[in-house]
Amino acid sequence: MKEPKTLIEAIKYFSDADVCLDFVAKLRWPNGVACPTCGSMDIRFIKTRRIWECKAQHEKRQFSVKVGTIFEDSAIGLDKWLAAIWMIANAKNGVSSYEVARGLGVTQKTAWFMMHRIRLAMGVDNGKFSGTVEADETFIGGRAINMHKSKREKTIKGRGTIGKVAVMGLLERHGLDDMPSKVQTKIIGDTSRSTIPPAVRESVEKGSNLVTDALSPYDDLNAEYVHEVIDHAEAYVRGHVHTNGIENFWSLLKRAIKGTYVSVEPFHLVRYLDEQTFRFNTRKTNDANRFESVVNGITGKRLTYNQLIGAATTPA
Repeated sequence: MKEPKTLIEAIKYFSDADVCLDFVAKLRWPNGVACPTCGSMDIRFIKTRRIWECKAQHEKRQFSVKVGTIFEDSAIGLDKWLAAIWMIANAKNGVSSYEVARGLGVTQKTAWFMMHRIRLAMGVDNGKFSGTVEADETFIGGRAINMHKSKREKTIKGRGTIGKVAVMGLLERHGLDDMPSKVQTKIIGDTSRSTIPPAVRESVEKGSNLVTDALSPYDDLNAEYVHEVIDHAEAYVRGHVHTNGIENFWSLLKRAIKGTYVSVEPFHLVRYLDEQTFRFNTRKTNDANRFESVVNGITGKRLTYNQLIGAATTPA
């Protein structure tokens, strides 16, 4: 069979355990299977168990394709893992763990854990942005109107941003080669002068064109960037000076959170940011390419359940 292009084709294609194994192994080891412990390619395949054994003498000689990936220590078969990756990578507004659970025949708790591991694979380092970069910030959290009166009185002490998480967003506009714009997101403690400028310096090359709103902390960057400001009290667009691109991303992010995930704990927010950032940055590619991009990101990343729920001291 040809490699799948749609969800139904993917489900049929990956229903064969040998096809799943071969697909993941080729993406993980394009030059041939290598021992994840010592790197040796002098190995043998144990067909009855679908694992490999390194011929060198050391611990953990036997290994599966799952070792050293987000799949490690998972009893779920690759057929369900790959179907879940296809679903979450290609859902325009995200997909809930309940829907994944129903579709794959697993519990909601299992689907929730799987999806967070897949989001970890979606996270990539885009390096520093350059050219023309839009910078903006937003706050993610529950609406006060939806809180119980007692909780609202206890939580909301000032502006509507109290109790919400501050998120910095950077959008690198496309250049002359007409490549799509790209986004980076990061959680920040607040929107003060001690936080905003360092966050921008960390992710944007000096000398770039920086477009922001009139928030005063951005003024500290005037000497390092070609800084242009759009004051939303006066206008939203002045020629090429606007932050509409990053604000469009915020609307997509909040639509997915409010419409699909409904409630996102601050502890897990970084994973949902990774998911929506990946979806935005790959929006011009097709379903098959998005799927392969996620599978290519599974190696070297591991998330245990204890780490996920905050019961382990080792960071995810």
